[in-house]
Amino acid sequence: MKVLEIRGLEVRYGGISAVKGIDLDISPGELVCLIGANGAGKSSTLRAIAGLARPTAGSIRFDGHELAGVPAFWRARSGLVMVPEGRGVFARLSVEENLAMGAYARTDPDVASDREHVFALFPRLAERRAQIGGTLSGGEQQMLAIGRALMSRPKLLALDEPSMGLAPIAARKILEVIRDINRAGVTVLLVEQNAQGALALAHRAYVMESGEIAISGEARALLADPRVRRAYLGESAA
Repeated sequence: MKVLEIRGLEVRYGGISAVKGIDLDISPGELVCLIGANGAGKSSTLRAIAGLARPTAGSIRFDGHELAGVPAFWRARSGLVMVPEGRGVFARLSVEENLAMGAYARTDPDVASDREHVFALFPRLAERRAQIGGTLSGGEQQMLAIGRALMSRPKLLALDEPSMGLAPIAARKILEVIRDINRAGVTVLLVEQNAQGALALAHRAYVMESGEIAISGEARALLADPRVRRAYLGESAA
């Protein structure tokens, strides 16, 4: 069974059609990336999956269940967890308090051990566990946003532009951690403008253009595809 199945998804904002009838699948354990230029429809797709934008047509099935009419907070409780563009940390709460918010719906006894796992994954957060979230650097806030999402034990971790606005070293570190999270068994949907970095990590990829899926396939094959290299990796036509 697929973790995520999308068929004919459309998203409109007034008279603007942001997503135009796309299909997308993710199997358990995969890392799938969705790449494309600004305005291609990537974030709108992710917002529809997470329940933050209402589709105008199509079907979204998560873990075998249709999501039409299911509010965003129930999707999160069911294991569909999104790290939003811009990180969205609770700026006035400490690192530990931000992580606690990620586990707000949990009642099991493993919350403390999961928090220590996040600190092991991000040693910088462990050093700053009492620091206020809004005073962290951009890279540290992205670590915190991902760590907070992991505290909910996601079945599908969806990340919207996690490397955006970060220095190259910080961006590379974030993508490496996403790879490690996937290798540990978490299914990942990665939305990224950094096409080369995303394709280097992913099993499969979808390329969006003007609200439609233009190309899809194995990530390694797309990394070598001349169309992708010209459009997204800055190579001139030979």
